[in-house]
Amino acid sequence: MTDELQTSQNQIEIVAYNPDWPRAFEAEAKRLRSVLGSLAVRIDHNGSTSVLGLSAKPIIDIQISVASLQPLQEFKGRLATLGYVHVAHTDDSFCPFFHRPKEGPHSHHVHLVEAGGAEELRTLAFRDYLREHGAVARKYEELKRHLAARIGNADGYAGAKTDFIEQTIHMALSSGYPRGF
Repeated sequence: MTDELQTSQNQIEIVAYNPDWPRAFEAEAKRLRSVLGSLAVRIDHNGSTSVLGLSAKPIIDIQISVASLQPLQEFKGRLATLGYVHVAHTDDSFCPFFHRPKEGPHSHHVHLVEAGGAEELRTLAFRDYLREHGAVARKYEELKRHLAARIGNADGYAGAKTDFIEQTIHMALSSGYPRGF
């Protein structure tokens, strides 16, 4: 297996873990805090780039917990000042999604969630479980590499990971993850 799997422009790219990802998150979190201020209850690095040693798409995933997702326009305006674009989706009711830059490849994804809500807890439980269970993280990496080689688009790739993710979230929540809540 190579350290980097590169496919055509429209396909998924999985790269070896980059030790600069935590620093990239911290730098972006600082920028986000500067425009969101007290609207951001917490800002977390999530997704595969937040798990030490885990290969991933080279995109920093960030979860921003807020008191209320409404009015969404306020978040859209503030995040737009940093180059983020809102992608309207049916998930907007519980997890509005933004990316930057406007055109791909994207370097950052932002997911807004309600502080203390189910989506916040699910995401952090999944992240924390992978961080503390290396064998499960390795299985996830193998799945991602397999799917990236087989599936040619982001939606199909994301959908194909759903069963694994949901099973891991169930195990994590049943085991008391996320920690510290």
